[in-house]
Amino acid sequence: MKKTILFFTIIILSFFNINHSYSKSTNELYEKIDLFSEVLETIKQEYVDEIDQAEVMDSAINGVLQSLDPYSAYMSPKSFEGMQTDTKGEFGGLGIEIGMESGVVKVIAPIDDTPAAKAGIKAGDYIVRINNEQVQGKSLTEAVELMRGPVGTEINLTVRRRNEKKALEFKIKRAVIEVKSVEAKIIGDEKEIGYLRLKSFNENSDKQLLSYINNFEKNSKLNGYILDLRNNPGGLLTQAINITDFFLDDGEIVSTKGRKINETRRFFSRKGDEISGKPLIVIINQGSASASEIVSGALKDHKRAIILGEHTYGKGSVQSIIPLKNGGGIRLTISKYYLPSGKSISDVGVMPDIFVEEKGDDFRINSDTDNQLDYAIKLLKS
Repeated sequence: MKKTILFFTIIILSFFNINHSYSKSTNELYEKIDLFSEVLETIKQEYVDEIDQAEVMDSAINGVLQSLDPYSAYMSPKSFEGMQTDTKGEFGGLGIEIGMESGVVKVIAPIDDTPAAKAGIKAGDYIVRINNEQVQGKSLTEAVELMRGPVGTEINLTVRRRNEKKALEFKIKRAVIEVKSVEAKIIGDEKEIGYLRLKSFNENSDKQLLSYINNFEKNSKLNGYILDLRNNPGGLLTQAINITDFFLDDGEIVSTKGRKINETRRFFSRKGDEISGKPLIVIINQGSASASEIVSGALKDHKRAIILGEHTYGKGSVQSIIPLKNGGGIRLTISKYYLPSGKSISDVGVMPDIFVEEKGDDFRINSDTDNQLDYAIKLLKS
């Protein structure tokens, strides 16, 4: 155990870059390291069950990272290998983007037409048990591992939902998650509207979206567009920039700021509005996160679109995956997004210009009971 404690002490010293000049803060840090060693030794001697020292150390390392923000985390060699492996259908998923909030796994957004969405999982849900195993206290990586499994196998999720007194139980069958990132259609008879539903920001989202826009622009009756970003958990920054640029003629789209010079950048739109200045409404909800917030926030700041719906998630940071010598890795926040106004998205999100709370159990592209979409259509036709 003492070797393990010494090893972790070296990690801490390296992490904080301590040199030989003793300041007050250095002394305080050494006191904390001594306290940490004392706690570990006490656990070893007094805890009711024999502990796995390696697991305890992994938890301690992860605790350091989780104390920074909900998105930084440690991955053991097994977890890191699993993240890098292309499963090619061997493992199935549920179709949800998750994050951590106060030590609890929170659903950022279920992805359309996936097992989780079809079962009724909603943005903002808290997952408290996975197959009757308590989730609180586990890392985000551990929770993800519990949810992975062979395609076709079932998993039980226990969920806590806002305004629901009792926990909700869901039985979901794992499947290969294949997300078509864009769906689109023309709405209306006389004043026609181009409806664009963007589910994620993957490598081809901009090309798919632009193809639909080019086809719609051939329609001389087109009165405006609706860009639906509800339950879109985000994706690639480059895609967020490209897609925002479709609707702007000039101006800043987003900036990233970090401690290092190369992590501080500004991104601008190029001349040319692909929809020729037509009215644009963007629909958002609490499942709109990250890249969705960049797009909606930039279009709001430039007054290029009316933002309608609910407050977004507030995930405005950039994570980098850094390999470690032991074969594991860490996911570390290296910079934050800032809107053209200078406001940070982190923990704040984007507020709609017009607040319209979602009614009913769900929204669907072909639904007749989508009150947020109905509001946007009436607004464009008025």
